Amino acid sequence: MRTEAAQRVELVFSLFDANGNGVIDSDDFDLMTGRVLEAATASDAGAKAAIRAAFRRYWTTLATELDANGDGVITLDEFRPFVLDPDRFGPTISEFATALAALGDPDEDGLIERPLFLSLMTAIGFEKANIHALFDAFGPDAEDRILVTTWAAGIEDYYAPDKAGIPGDQLVAARAV
Repeated sequence: MRTEAAQRVELVFSLFDANGNGVIDSDDFDLMTGRVLEAATASDAGAKAAIRAAFRRYWTTLATELDANGDGVITLDEFRPFVLDPDRFGPTISEFATALAALGDPDEDGLIERPLFLSLMTAIGFEKANIHALFDAFGPDAEDRILVTTWAAGIEDYYAPDKAGIPGDQLVAARAV
């Protein structure tokens, strides 16, 4: 696993531990889902249902694949070596990427405006300065929008253990807020 991917794993774990108790459990996914849905006020019921299902599948996949001792929680040691395995998590990540990117496009024009992107990524827990750096790395157009497909692909790249120098690396870089 590349150093960049390892840093991304550490950050994802800290974000998924939404209640801050040091492990990931189903309550964390409920908290994060609620925060993301709260930020997606303009999205329709179908987009909201898709992100709920994607978060639920994500938790189910983690619990099934990584909860080595069956205690209902995922520790960092359980999470770290396996979460970037495309064979185990590829379809789950693809569903999540598609659902989250679609949530950022409530008018279904294929474009995501920076303010909604910022709201959704803040709801997940990323730092604002890093979110802006990520959005800029995606190459927004003159109206400060990115393609839905660009964001979805960027999410999938974020979980790729062999990738470095990707836009998603902006999320782990230390930045002044």
